[in-house]
Amino acid sequence: MRAIGRNRWWIVFASMMALTCGAGAVNILAFGVFLKPITQDLGVTRGDIGRVQGLTTWLSVVATPILGVLLDKYGSRRVLIVGAPLFALVTALQALMTPSFIVMFVLFALKGTFSAGISPSTIGFSVAQWFDRRRGLALGVAMSGVGLGTAFWPRVIQWMIDQSNWRTAFVGMGCLMLLLSFVPVLLFMRSPSDEEKASHDDIPRGEKPGVTFREATRDWRYWSLGLALIVGITGINGVLTQVVAILTDRGVSPQEASLVLGASGVASICGRLASGWLADRIFAPYVISAFYLACVAGTSLIGLGLPEPAPFIGVLMVAAALGCEIDLQTFLVSRYFGIKHLGKIGGLLFGAIAGATGLGGFISGETFDHYHSYTPAFIGYGVAMALACVVFLSLGPYPFPAGAAPSRPNADDGGNARS
Repeated sequence: MRAIGRNRWWIVFASMMALTCGAGAVNILAFGVFLKPITQDLGVTRGDIGRVQGLTTWLSVVATPILGVLLDKYGSRRVLIVGAPLFALVTALQALMTPSFIVMFVLFALKGTFSAGISPSTIGFSVAQWFDRRRGLALGVAMSGVGLGTAFWPRVIQWMIDQSNWRTAFVGMGCLMLLLSFVPVLLFMRSPSDEEKASHDDIPRGEKPGVTFREATRDWRYWSLGLALIVGITGINGVLTQVVAILTDRGVSPQEASLVLGASGVASICGRLASGWLADRIFAPYVISAFYLACVAGTSLIGLGLPEPAPFIGVLMVAAALGCEIDLQTFLVSRYFGIKHLGKIGGLLFGAIAGATGLGGFISGETFDHYHSYTPAFIGYGVAMALACVVFLSLGPYPFPAGAAPSRPNADDGGNARS
């Protein structure tokens, strides 16, 4: 059993299970099932909920850079052992929600802050220490936990709401999160030993390659990459957070709409695995651009009001793009800036991205409240994501391709490979 536990793919498994109960699946996508029951019970609007989400998720902008410093200093195991139970607790506390803006703000603020500890940033940091040439695939498998969570939570939450109410569903969700995320992390999460680094040719060894935080933030590619990723997460979440409400507005039952949202989790898993496998073989900006354009097409299928199965297909296309983006965030940062200071470098960038996760829901909710339609928001998402593709394609070759370990890349030399 001890020998089995030392296989590095157990770290990937623990990472996947942690993300099943992470911020993406719990705070954003699964919350769509709660949207109508909460607004109907409390007498608040979708825009009210989106507004609070938008405000409180920006706390991640502060929390995630701090997390990056903690990751570089203490490693992912310690961060996750503390972060997983805290996030489960604050999720259960959502059962105390009232129509009061202050109460909603405090509850969402707690959830937004503590979600940083169990996030793709933490998981990406851990996996990058264990894989080099197969980093894309390993990240894809680990990040598929968000898709598993998206497939698992909507049906479970809807069942708990049907059996009792939305408040009980939040408490039950918190208990399940503790079991599903904390136990695998406690059993399997760790950093590679010196012996493992020396014996395995796909584990980064020696001095970790990478630039300093200061050097990264002076590189135009750092900010350009961050902007393109923020645009994507805003548009994708702006669509997916409204899927259940959109479909039920068109006469689809809540159970069937939750099933579609759950199926989007499977699609995002496919997107993660496919994009990770492709990124190990094809220049990653090509891969993510293709998925972004597929998202634009999927958003059109949802927003144009076409008959079934067009909106269902559209949801799957958007969800696949979500899988690709979350998977390739850490991959792109590690290839352009290395892993030596990945916690700090990724922390600031991923903090901004995490802050934008609620922005899409806010924009979509406000658009619906003002126009009684999501069309203006969806058009804006499509244009912005098409422009983001141009940004990805302008980044140039990797300074830190697989197998290379330069201590300082030349600013004019992108490395010797695009793969």
